[in-house]
Amino acid sequence: MTDLPGKHQGGARQAQGERTRQAVLATAVDIASVEGLEGLSIGRLASELKMSKSGLFAHFGSKEELQIETVEAAREIFVERVIRPALPGERGLARLWRLCQAWFDYAEGSVFRGGCFFMAASAEFDGRPGPVRDKIADVMAAWGETLERAVRAAQEAGDLSLSVAPDQLAFELQSIMFGSNWANQLFRDKKAIARGRDAVRARLAGLAMPGREKTLSDQVTA
Repeated sequence: MTDLPGKHQGGARQAQGERTRQAVLATAVDIASVEGLEGLSIGRLASELKMSKSGLFAHFGSKEELQIETVEAAREIFVERVIRPALPGERGLARLWRLCQAWFDYAEGSVFRGGCFFMAASAEFDGRPGPVRDKIADVMAAWGETLERAVRAAQEAGDLSLSVAPDQLAFELQSIMFGSNWANQLFRDKKAIARGRDAVRARLAGLAMPGREKTLSDQVTA
């Protein structure tokens, strides 16, 4: 049976609507990384994108929905730029180090204009209960669990000492990462990311089993 013309038109409209939605979210993520999620509004985006407010309301029914969708869009970017590049190649300590390096590359500002999107969003919403805070917390918890699993895998591979619990080391690594991002953003300290990278490398080298510290060389992660 030949498809009816209306079916093709409906599919084309749906595809165009999805492209528009993705373009809106890309702009929303960029704005929020610098001005915060509270800086987002239907009116702000309509002005930035030269779209009508009614057109944007068709995609996002409320400011809260827009904020949640923006966090999800940022999460997808984070996964693509930080987690996926670290997966290929040698496992164990080498993969853990690639994850850390990819995060530092991401925080230097090559991904979001405002540095680490999720650090900024966490500071903005950590004391404000609600769906937006919950969404941010879920993403941050997932990142912590990713690091913890990578630590555990490095220990199981015989690359890292068992003298530290995986959740403790993951916490320490995140603390160094977030501290370097804070100094980079607040003080515009151009050395902060390099210092953070060196601190993580030193912590991992101190726990590496004999001969495995050689995996902590600089690697291209993106």
